[in-house]
Amino acid sequence: MTIFIALLIFYLLTSFTLAKLFEKAGVEKSKAYIPGINFIEWAKLIGRKPIYALWLLVPIVNIFIYAGMAVDMVRSFGRYGFLDSFLAVIATPIIFSSIGKKEQDTYRGPNYTMEKEYKEKMAEAKKAGDKATYQKLLRTSPYEKNSAREWAESIIFAVFAAAFIRMFLIEAYVIPTPSMEGSLLVGDYLFVSKAHYGIRSPMTVLQIPLLHNRIPFLNRESYLRKPSLGYHRLKPIENVDRNDPVVFNYPEGDSVYVVPGRTFSVYDVRRNKGLAVIPSRYPLTLRPIDKRDHYIKRCIGIGGDTLQVRDRQVYINGKAVKNPKNMQFNYKVVSVGAPISPQALAAMGVSKKVGNTSDVYALNSEQVEKIKSLSPDILVEVQTSNPPNMGLFPHDPKIMGNWTVDNYGPVVIPRKGMTVPLNAFTFPFYQRVIRVYEGNKLEVKDGKYYLNGQEAQNYTFKMNYYWMMGDNRHQSEDSRFWGFVPEDHIVGKPLFIWMSMEKSGPNKGVRWNRIFKSASSF
Repeated sequence: MTIFIALLIFYLLTSFTLAKLFEKAGVEKSKAYIPGINFIEWAKLIGRKPIYALWLLVPIVNIFIYAGMAVDMVRSFGRYGFLDSFLAVIATPIIFSSIGKKEQDTYRGPNYTMEKEYKEKMAEAKKAGDKATYQKLLRTSPYEKNSAREWAESIIFAVFAAAFIRMFLIEAYVIPTPSMEGSLLVGDYLFVSKAHYGIRSPMTVLQIPLLHNRIPFLNRESYLRKPSLGYHRLKPIENVDRNDPVVFNYPEGDSVYVVPGRTFSVYDVRRNKGLAVIPSRYPLTLRPIDKRDHYIKRCIGIGGDTLQVRDRQVYINGKAVKNPKNMQFNYKVVSVGAPISPQALAAMGVSKKVGNTSDVYALNSEQVEKIKSLSPDILVEVQTSNPPNMGLFPHDPKIMGNWTVDNYGPVVIPRKGMTVPLNAFTFPFYQRVIRVYEGNKLEVKDGKYYLNGQEAQNYTFKMNYYWMMGDNRHQSEDSRFWGFVPEDHIVGKPLFIWMSMEKSGPNKGVRWNRIFKSASSF
């Protein structure tokens, strides 16, 4: 709703300042206040046909059309300077107000038509070999720009177009961690569509174009948290569904410590005593939703699902789900006879050991069987997962028993409109959803629950939520550790791999066999 209010205010200010320009150009000023008519008259004043204003109804395209109309409008009043054109695009009411107040800024005629005709005269003179006329037209032309301005406008337009595409349509993303191996590998570069799950309007207003959240080398955030806009999403092409790989903003990334090599949330530090020294060395950084770190995982459950993991198998609503083809777990591989050939393992796609271990590998089921077939002397055993409750959501041992990453749940994933009772069992699961993601004040006093100051027996969710897990199940920090992913954190759908670079191992270089592969094909 916030973004609509901001756009409405901008529209009203533009219409108000446009009225004076209409009056100067001999158009009835009241037409500036009539929606639709104002843009039709605007189009006519710059030399465009009335039907041209219909382009303003086309999402995405309308931004570029509006920018062009604004620039043509100020030029129709003799404002040809670089700053005038710049302000026309980013601060239309300001430049329109300036033109309206200055008596010397009179309507010169439809700029689009005049510029087109002027350039045609120059082309005719050049074609006819009339150098004198051509040079005179070139010298007196208000439309000619020096090389510095040409470069400046080209760079600004390129940055604007790239930032626009990145913000609303397609963004490049690189896989930084092994949590999705062996489906999506470290060093895979993906194009992510922001339209498939609905274009999310920007929430952070002031930011450096083409940077996500950090300025390289300066070790600073690349945006200002205020002013900000509320959450809004356009109608999606498709909904987030089970088994989809999804890019999203890290849900616990609202308060983080940025250390060399990675980011720790304040919640990581609170839950892990080994990280207690971090707050004394690094400042706490607060981030808005759209500036939290990007994660990529597979959507395992959607709103309304009941999820459970039993012996490493995920169950949704009591039924075993189809596992990703290359889902991995950690296995200890030991030979009681002859040493295992590294070349044999490499031929199976096994080259990376887990951490600093000498005999633990992340393997899929096919690799496990192939390794076993090498020799009866080779033992392949799945590694036990982390100790019970170690860092696991919802971080309450009283209700979790002996949950591990391999035996976890059940957990009910919230759905928009779903109502849950507020009690000692549900509180650990949903307190962050209610307080942080949906912006309520939730308190517990004498065993009673108070929502925004009023005693409450239950709560109805305002958004849909998702459960995300990595395909590399023993090396993935995912929903098993930090819980649900709200719909307003969804960034987009990975489309395909446009580049893949091997950063370690025996085959350093480009992984040509992965380029242009669909991200959903693994």
